[in-house]
Amino acid sequence: MIIDPTDWTRAAQIERRLAAIVENSDDAIISKDFDGIITTWNPGAERLFGYTAEEVIGKPITILIPPERQDEEPGILERIRQGERIHHYETVRLRKDGGLVDISLTVSPVRDADGKIIGASKIARDITEPKRAREQQRLLFREMNHRINNLLALVGGIVALSARSAKTPKDLAAQVRTRLEALARAHQLMLPNLNDGLVKGERTTTLLSLIRTIVSPYCDVDQGPETRVIAAGPELAIGENSVTSLALLLHEFATNAVKHGALSSPRGRVNVDWFVEDDLLNLTWRELDGPLLSGQPQTEGFGTLLTQATVTGQLAGRISRDWYADGLIIEVSVPLQRLTT
Repeated sequence: MIIDPTDWTRAAQIERRLAAIVENSDDAIISKDFDGIITTWNPGAERLFGYTAEEVIGKPITILIPPERQDEEPGILERIRQGERIHHYETVRLRKDGGLVDISLTVSPVRDADGKIIGASKIARDITEPKRAREQQRLLFREMNHRINNLLALVGGIVALSARSAKTPKDLAAQVRTRLEALARAHQLMLPNLNDGLVKGERTTTLLSLIRTIVSPYCDVDQGPETRVIAAGPELAIGENSVTSLALLLHEFATNAVKHGALSSPRGRVNVDWFVEDDLLNLTWRELDGPLLSGQPQTEGFGTLLTQATVTGQLAGRISRDWYADGLIIEVSVPLQRLTT
């Protein structure tokens, strides 16, 4: 047989090119025989698993497999014996330092000059970051679904209860619109500042900032000598699960004060103060210098029913009202745990 020397040259060039690819690959490229013994180990494998080639060549591939996943390897080898190629098999492997790493495996048969399968070549890619990103995306979708369902249920309740007290369609539309606007302002507090770049997590919303946001459409809060709403109490973070309920509650207090209470009078004012004791938030809404009151209303309006349901049902708390001649006093007590989660 006469062999063209150029064939040898071409083959040598291809071999060098393939060797360079393996040597410079970011992925771990490993070969093993059918006894599971490591035969080759590239620098990418060293970076991923922490072992040098001298430490692992001649050792069983099982040193990279966590104890609970040892049964994976026989199945992989059996498929390779059958001539199969395994694509993007996601699993977990063990580093030299004992840490676990999420990887995607592609495993191919290795054949000799006669075409006989004599082992396997593995390409392992670190997928820790992509997997973490997928998990964060999955959690985000779950949270979005949860919040949307909650909002839809809340909106449905607002519409249904508003319809009971509204005298005209125009009145119904106005009630629903103002309550939804209050909820929108409250939820804006929970959103990240998009001007800061990528989402870094939700803002921390405090009780004081929530009160200011809800009351601001009606008057300034703590802004000078003509202030009509004074809010004072310890710094208290409000969790995302309770901000909607608390916003709706404060909105009802404020709108009632504007329509019938202290804020309907030019000289009227409201003091809101709170303290924490025995794992309870105790909040007092006190209206002063408003229209003279003749006592408790004979009938309960929608706002009263809504606030009662919000405090007792959604916040697992208590609410009481006292009507004095110079103004209404509302006292709310809510478990702190319900507000901060």
